[in-house]
Amino acid sequence: MPGKNLTREEARTRADLLAVESYDVTLDLTTGPETFSTRSEVTFGARTAGAESFIDFIGDSVQSITLNGESLDPATHFADNRIALPGLQESNELVIESTGRYMNTGEGLHRMVDPTDQEVYLYTQFEVADCRRMFAVFEQPDLKATFRFTVTAPQRWEVISNQPAPEPVAAQGSYTNPKGEQEPTATWAFEPTERMSCYITALVAGPYDVVRDEVQTRNGTVPLGVYCRKSLRPYLDADNIFDCTKKGFAFFEEEFDQPYPFSKYDQLFVPEYNAGAMENAGCVTFTEVYVFRAKVSDAIVERRALTILHELAHMWFGDLVTMQWWDDLWLNESFAEWASTTCQAEATQWESAWTTFGTAEKAWAYNQDQLSSTHPIAADITDLEAVEVNFDGITYAKGASVLKQLVAYVGREPFVAGLRTYFAKHKWGNTTLRDLLVELEATSGRDLSQWSQLWLETAGVNTLIPHVETDADGVITSASIEQTATTELPTLRPHRLAVGLYALEGESLVRTDSVEVDIDGAGTELPQLVGKQKGDLLLVNDQDLAYAKIRLDEQSLRTVLDHPRALTDSLPRALVLGAAWDMTRDAQMPARDFVSLGLATLREETDSNLLRSLLGQVGVAAARYVAPQHREATLAEITSTLRGLAVSAAPGSDAQLQLVQAFAAEASSDEDAAYLRALLDGTSTLAGLEVDTEMRWTLLTALAATGHADEEMIAAEQQRDATATGSERAARARAARPTPEAKAEAWRLVVERDDAPNQTLRAIGIGFQTVHDLELLAPYVEKFHNAIADVWATRTTATAGSIATLMYPLPLADQGLLDASEQWLTDHADASAGLRRVVAENRDSVRRALAAQACDAARD
Repeated sequence: MPGKNLTREEARTRADLLAVESYDVTLDLTTGPETFSTRSEVTFGARTAGAESFIDFIGDSVQSITLNGESLDPATHFADNRIALPGLQESNELVIESTGRYMNTGEGLHRMVDPTDQEVYLYTQFEVADCRRMFAVFEQPDLKATFRFTVTAPQRWEVISNQPAPEPVAAQGSYTNPKGEQEPTATWAFEPTERMSCYITALVAGPYDVVRDEVQTRNGTVPLGVYCRKSLRPYLDADNIFDCTKKGFAFFEEEFDQPYPFSKYDQLFVPEYNAGAMENAGCVTFTEVYVFRAKVSDAIVERRALTILHELAHMWFGDLVTMQWWDDLWLNESFAEWASTTCQAEATQWESAWTTFGTAEKAWAYNQDQLSSTHPIAADITDLEAVEVNFDGITYAKGASVLKQLVAYVGREPFVAGLRTYFAKHKWGNTTLRDLLVELEATSGRDLSQWSQLWLETAGVNTLIPHVETDADGVITSASIEQTATTELPTLRPHRLAVGLYALEGESLVRTDSVEVDIDGAGTELPQLVGKQKGDLLLVNDQDLAYAKIRLDEQSLRTVLDHPRALTDSLPRALVLGAAWDMTRDAQMPARDFVSLGLATLREETDSNLLRSLLGQVGVAAARYVAPQHREATLAEITSTLRGLAVSAAPGSDAQLQLVQAFAAEASSDEDAAYLRALLDGTSTLAGLEVDTEMRWTLLTALAATGHADEEMIAAEQQRDATATGSERAARARAARPTPEAKAEAWRLVVERDDAPNQTLRAIGIGFQTVHDLELLAPYVEKFHNAIADVWATRTTATAGSIATLMYPLPLADQGLLDASEQWLTDHADASAGLRRVVAENRDSVRRALAAQACDAARD
């Protein structure tokens, strides 16, 4: 992060000194393609007369600083992205005239030119601390204020912010568009916002298309808008988005007993977006991936619905009531995860949302929690760099998993009652975790201090191992659950969970009993199971109530391997597959056994999320965890099976779509490439498979990766899909080509140059890692470790993080790569925490892969 890194202590000192009243921000977006003019008028108080402080700004230059009528010299007062403010009075008026810079990294005020029609699109992304890239601001969440934005832009644009858009007024001057044409300009003077944190303010501008609707709330009618680029308008299914949004409004207003707090609700699908979405107050931005240009799996549609509800939940938890400092970012995000999944399961058609949560979110959390970089949910966030380091699967998925447990621990009704009191007491204010726990303790009668210490203040995931003995008739004579933890993270935790007993009836596993038990300590006896028929499968954490890895006993694992489709209900099937996957990753189950289980389970799988997850796991297992000497045969088995399943899948089904996509990703032989080529050019068809824009890119990228698509083919497809997304897909395909020259060019574009937009950079990185011949990546072991420190020092946080992940030659997953990363960590002990974390996580993945490969090799 350039400039000084704001620390928590500095933020506390500033918050103790200052009381910010208002910002009046004036922006001129017509000054050119690189920069914009930005003026901040800030009214604030100081509790100690004569004290000094600072305001934050990242931009090209500061032209003038006027504090209480006195001019301050920018040359001496603006440095390290801070503007020094000496001699403060009880009441202060600050005016800063400056020049900001448009970004192409998805941070600050991002600018994109649509190649389809040469239209300019802008949007802001301010979390964690990039509001200061657009205007001078006290950049911390507890210095809430009102914000009034006045924006000059081309007259025909839509200009959207947190408040309803006013009627634009014609302005003097003109705007030169990318075509070199002169356009008239106008000024939009928005009303001041409610008191809010600066990171949830927003500005979106450009010739966006909009669909409008409204929703009835407790405070009356709230206008709704859904926006996207003009070139994407034919693909925008606004009715579906509005339907999900309205269900969320009704559910959250009732659940929280608080009316929607803002005056309108716009949802904007914006280009080149780094995240899934951002909860700007009344002005939520989403990735354009959620505007479906082509057929997508049901799992993706469900994910969009979850994201819509997640951001809507933030309007209450995060925007109406906001964390005091970034220590409680986890609570902000975890709450939105819990609330959105609850709403999805109870108020929409996605009734199995908690199964999806277990398959996707908890799997993410388990993975993150086993890295060397894991940390407590309530992490110690000492500065802004620490926020970036800890914005991860612990923040989102583990926190939400633990919140789900907390709801079960205190009871749903007391939990909701506590929430309602919390919102009523703290609306428009800032809080800490303790403020919420106080209300939950009052409504539930439980002391949550021990729960908080064990679950929020320690790191790591426990493993639960069943130990069962039976008599000759299969009746349980003794049962216990062993709980383990790692040596580095030894905490053992209490768990409330269910143990399920399943018996084979024909080819189906049927639950015969389920017993809820409390687990604590290293071992817990289960007398509740004694005397019961064990059956064929004993499933710890049946119903997925607890956050813990589970193991299958020997008989249960054999049952699963012999009868992979016997569990007809998706939740226990997901739990069993998750246990097998954990055992594979932990080098306790040969990867080839998991591949066989996965391929057998794929047959007739109808749950879209399970299918998506399992296909990904089978691919990773084959590429990274199978012993190298068995990899070629395993991949041949996978491609043969996937092709057969795709051909036999129901025409037009979700399974057919996902199976074709997975087959294309794995295909490497000339025969498979010929089949993909035939699907692409139409000489062969698959009933029900629509070879639409995205499918064409899927097939072409697969062909490029196998050496069966040259530059001419890629360029022709790019011309056919002359859109921003088409350019990104072409960049990915070029980087996927199996030649040293293609990989070298990808490296040059991403690492050695710094002008690729964020989404294009990511596309190239994905293509770079797409290899069938691992030797292509061998030169990049040394290159990566030599270059990454300079990359981290010169790029923005988001860009550097992407490069450090995508350009790491992880597909090699061999001892040489592990040794190189270990040596880098030894040699760079003083590197920034963020960079060391990414390299260490890369190293962890290689270390895990090598252990799994050894386990798989020992199978023979």
